[in-house]
Amino acid sequence: MSDGRRISFVVGSGRSGTSTMSGTLQALGMHVPQPEVAGNATNPKGFGEPKWAVEFHERLLNRVRVQTGDARPSAWFDTGRPAMREIFRNELYEWLEEQFAAAEAGDEAAGELPTSELVVKDPRLVWFIGMWRGAAIRCRATPSYITMLRPVTEVVGSKQKYYAAGSRPGSQNEISRTAGWVNVMLHTEVATRDSERAFVRYADLLDDWTVPVFELGERLQYDAVLRASAQDLRKVHSFIDPSLRRVHLTWDDLHVPARLREIAQATWSALDRLADKDGDTPELRATLDQLREDYTDYYTEAELLTQSTAASARLEGIVAERDRLAGLGGAGGADATGSRIPHSLRAMVPAGARRAVKQRLEARKTDG
Repeated sequence: MSDGRRISFVVGSGRSGTSTMSGTLQALGMHVPQPEVAGNATNPKGFGEPKWAVEFHERLLNRVRVQTGDARPSAWFDTGRPAMREIFRNELYEWLEEQFAAAEAGDEAAGELPTSELVVKDPRLVWFIGMWRGAAIRCRATPSYITMLRPVTEVVGSKQKYYAAGSRPGSQNEISRTAGWVNVMLHTEVATRDSERAFVRYADLLDDWTVPVFELGERLQYDAVLRASAQDLRKVHSFIDPSLRRVHLTWDDLHVPARLREIAQATWSALDRLADKDGDTPELRATLDQLREDYTDYYTEAELLTQSTAASARLEGIVAERDRLAGLGGAGGADATGSRIPHSLRAMVPAGARRAVKQRLEARKTDG
């Protein structure tokens, strides 16, 4: 890491101020790889995230059927598989090296001065922190992490407002999004331990951005922050809009099971302390470790409780697939096409359930 390169990863749950932080660092002179995801009604100031990174993450997540805000503790093991494949690691490294080269060349037409400091932000990035860290080191760059903190009730409320048209109080979205927030934030914290990192409250960033940003600039040694000009400061002042914090919800506004609410609130209280000076203590880390264990136990219990529902859904899926294949025609009908169902799909359902499917299909053929 002798080239003076630095890369800041803005991480944390979506709707927690990650876009505001990324845009702030960009306004101060750090380079966001181009092209960026265009802003829209949900984020009119822009997302401050590279389009390539978003598409790269979505491609890997789709391979292992993991959602951006996945609530399953086991999902971290699923995303670990593609993250270990050399083909993807090389692809990421080559792209990142190109971005450093572009940043160091500058873009006079766009008014960008040469810099060796990049900022990469995407809510999906938390699933691949290790892979990004490896790519940064291969590029001879020092990686650091900024985790944005916003109360879980506001994050869930914001997602419900902008991402769940027609959702209603008590809907599964409120529950799954709360669980997803707990899962993502607890993993983000443990994955960034023993790295250069900072935690910033979204509310503090909106109230007076100069205080938290210059504190993290000192801590993480961002040249763009430490040497910001008066013009750079004016850019940030015009960029940050406190009115964009449009959702102020409490637990009274959400319908979440008591145990999940208890874990989520305890997680928020612990994470919030990380933003305090000298708040990142061994004792607090132990508390977060216990919360991860508590959440995993709680989620495992929920999976066991709903096992019949999951098995029924898989059974119906297999029946629908066999019926679809039978409708394709050909000799033998359902018996002939049934064997074309992938073994991996058949293996998802217990043997007894598979026999039940066969019996139902035989009964349909007899009735027909």
